[in-house]
Amino acid sequence: MTSSPPARRFDWTNLGVRAASAGVLIPAVIVALWFGGWVWLLLMSVGVALLAVEWGVMSAPIAPVRIAWAITIGVLMSVFVTYLNMLPRDELGLMWLAWALVVVGATLAALVARGTAERPADAAYGVIYIAPAAIALIWLREMPHGRSWATMLFAVTWSADICAFLVGSVLKGPKLWPRFSPNKTWSGFFGGLAGAMIAAVTVATFSDATLIWYAAALVGLAGGLATMAGDLWESMLKRRFGVKDSGDLIPGHGGLLDRVDGLMFAAVIIAGARLIDYWGWAH
Repeated sequence: MTSSPPARRFDWTNLGVRAASAGVLIPAVIVALWFGGWVWLLLMSVGVALLAVEWGVMSAPIAPVRIAWAITIGVLMSVFVTYLNMLPRDELGLMWLAWALVVVGATLAALVARGTAERPADAAYGVIYIAPAAIALIWLREMPHGRSWATMLFAVTWSADICAFLVGSVLKGPKLWPRFSPNKTWSGFFGGLAGAMIAAVTVATFSDATLIWYAAALVGLAGGLATMAGDLWESMLKRRFGVKDSGDLIPGHGGLLDRVDGLMFAAVIIAGARLIDYWGWAH
């Protein structure tokens, strides 16, 4: 296990590159989110494959390609079953099979890793790490009012990240968890939560997400906490593997996993909130 990285200032020199990357990625997400269906499935499938490649390179230096293929196949089995299950709007019918295939996929990845002298547990965890978020994103978007709920997810996640950075940069103060993420502060943490709650209430107010404002605020709070947790969790994983970034796919930003680590946790939490709302427990 490597030592924790020192705190570093934001690199303003690559701000233009970062903005250009965001200018390409964000519209692509918005378009896919708007249309849903096979367009959303295609975006999720590409994302899964790219995340699997990054995980393979980061965790399996001896055979990254084989591990990446095993993880991709393992995750996409669950993703496609989830999507096919949603076509007749049978919202929960075959979801048990999608989750069972996560176990199958993790086992498959572990067997491939074992045959290449890589660590089976790391390969299996790649499937377990990526699949729940991918399943949640497909299910959330294809549910009734799915466009509004998926929009809320991204608004909460992006607002949490942006507000945490801005508030933390201005107020600074005590570090949140300097051992694993020396740049994050408590002021940024609470700023991010506030931003996530405001974003959720705003989306609920101007959409058909069927949430009253205080329920939306709770969803935003839960999603904001999940976003922060996902970011910290990925920081721990990178420290374990001794890497600075998960990859270099996105100019100015690092790897895709560096951009969606919080989203992956938040997707599962907000999908859980959608399920509670679907069952009527919040009414």
